[in-house]
Amino acid sequence: MTETKSRSPEFQLAAGAIGGLRQALFHDAFAYRPLPRLRTDAPVIRRLPKRVQERATWAVHAFVALVALITFLLGIASTHHPLTQLVALFPAISVLMTLVRPVGAFWISLLLTPVTAVFGEGGWPWGPVTFFAHLVVLIVVAARTDRRTAAWMWGLTVLLGVAMEYLVWRPGTTTFGMALTSAFALLVVSMVQIRRDAEREVTVQRTVTAVERDRRTLLEERTTIARELHDVVAHHMSVVAIQAEAAPYRVENPPPELEQAFVTIRENAVAALTELRRVLGVVRAEDYQAPDAPQPTLAQLDGLLANVGEAGLTTEKTITGAVRELPQGVELSAYRIIQEALSNTLRHAPGATAKVEIGYVLGGLGLRVVNGPPTGPVKPSPGAGHGITGMRERVAMLDGNMTADATTEGGYEITVFIPVQAGSEPREQADLA
Repeated sequence: MTETKSRSPEFQLAAGAIGGLRQALFHDAFAYRPLPRLRTDAPVIRRLPKRVQERATWAVHAFVALVALITFLLGIASTHHPLTQLVALFPAISVLMTLVRPVGAFWISLLLTPVTAVFGEGGWPWGPVTFFAHLVVLIVVAARTDRRTAAWMWGLTVLLGVAMEYLVWRPGTTTFGMALTSAFALLVVSMVQIRRDAEREVTVQRTVTAVERDRRTLLEERTTIARELHDVVAHHMSVVAIQAEAAPYRVENPPPELEQAFVTIRENAVAALTELRRVLGVVRAEDYQAPDAPQPTLAQLDGLLANVGEAGLTTEKTITGAVRELPQGVELSAYRIIQEALSNTLRHAPGATAKVEIGYVLGGLGLRVVNGPPTGPVKPSPGAGHGITGMRERVAMLDGNMTADATTEGGYEITVFIPVQAGSEPREQADLA
């Protein structure tokens, strides 16, 4: 039987540290990871002229290349010996490598430190040029990776500097200066990364919140539509049940088969009413109160226009085509769409006028509500677009089409077409006029 020995906390800590070092600096250290270009919608680039934006996306690459060139020029200017001038080329190469192989560039810069210290001229272990080049490499690689990698790079840099000081002691060593300067630079880079990650997380949360809010709004609108249509459907089912019960008494000596058929119709209608009440109980809010009056239709449109007129909205109604009575679901949806469109006008375009156009055509019902731009001292109220969502849901329920867009004059226009099957009876236009 094999006994499992528990590892000590010290061993687990050391194993975790070694694993973190291997993952940060040894795993695919020289993998090809080109630095991506800046986005054209970046805060600074998007303010530039269009013809300059595409070139500005290479700004970081150009800056790093310029720093590499400066490093090389400083290196060859600091000495006149051909060998040391050749050695000055390597720090510039390590800076350039940060654009394509960031972790590999750190290793090249770190391993070049003893070489440049022996063959170069200047401080120990980092001269002015190599100090500058290695600091640039640390900053660029830290910005391109993560905070753990930055911490390991700083630790290995300090460790190498201390080791070289103990091996060859020279006055004026630069290890402390490198440790202090690089720590401050990497701390600034880490703070920028933390802020960037926080902004990205906030953006993601806002997106998720907006999606959830839209979904909740959609469900609320559908629930409202279901409550309203319950009254319409319940009315029809009640009529069916009453007529099925009274029909046998209108026929003299009805056959038993006919009586049984009407009984079955009435039982099914009553059962459907019961199920409708159960469904309404599911979608009913705690504070929901059943309406005392029937659901509105286009016949009550004049009353709606009078109410919004009292609220300060001047409206103009136009009806075209042969006015006829439509299915109650269509009438209710049309009324609610016009009601919501006028409410949006009151909220978002105070002082504007609105036109309501109703067109009875052969294939259905057309609606158009258009308002002008806001006028007057009252500021428009901000909105979340819930009204448009509800209108779209009503139109989609009836297999219709809807467009909602701003007008060239600064107002807003809503156009709806609801298909209606042929067979609706015409009625006097005076009922709606």
